[in-house]
Amino acid sequence: MKKTVFDTSIITVPLHILSSGILKILGWRREGRLPDFGKFILIGAPHTSNWDFPLVLAYAFSYRIKVFWLGKESLFRNRVLGRLFQWFGGIPVDRVKSQDAVSRTVEIFNAVEKLVLVISPEGTRKKVKKWRTGFYHIARGARIPVVLGFLDYRRKAGGLGPVLFPSGNLGADMEKIRAFYATVTGKRPELASPAGCLP
Repeated sequence: MKKTVFDTSIITVPLHILSSGILKILGWRREGRLPDFGKFILIGAPHTSNWDFPLVLAYAFSYRIKVFWLGKESLFRNRVLGRLFQWFGGIPVDRVKSQDAVSRTVEIFNAVEKLVLVISPEGTRKKVKKWRTGFYHIARGARIPVVLGFLDYRRKAGGLGPVLFPSGNLGADMEKIRAFYATVTGKRPELASPAGCLP
């Protein structure tokens, strides 16, 4: 994996202090502990606003988690912004070839000892009828857990929720995910998508 801002201690230490301080000043609290796994999928939900991205980064620095995240390929087309996004852990994905993206991501997980990948199952800030289940298939294929990350704007709380080990029963596992996110409120609740909704 490419080196990112999280690999530069001279930057990450100040950003850890700064992010923790900003979250505190803004009234946001951190909930949950970092699980003791080298590799896992971190769900980022609900995703209803552009503000989610800086908040997720602030929490990542606060927890001192080196995260990578998937973004649509068009975000990386600009040479300057593309490099900046990649420096902050961004990985461009062609959504048209979603099945290839799953298998390629599984291969990446299998080739490294440590990797935390943030995925927004909605795939967009707009309201959708169902979540994308790529995160689940990646976790199952790579035999890694899924950590339910969240941003609850109503309570001003964010962090790391339960750990889910994919059982292979997609419906049952999605119901567990749905139950957790049922009480989590995004910045724009009207754009929230049903958590764990099956195709």
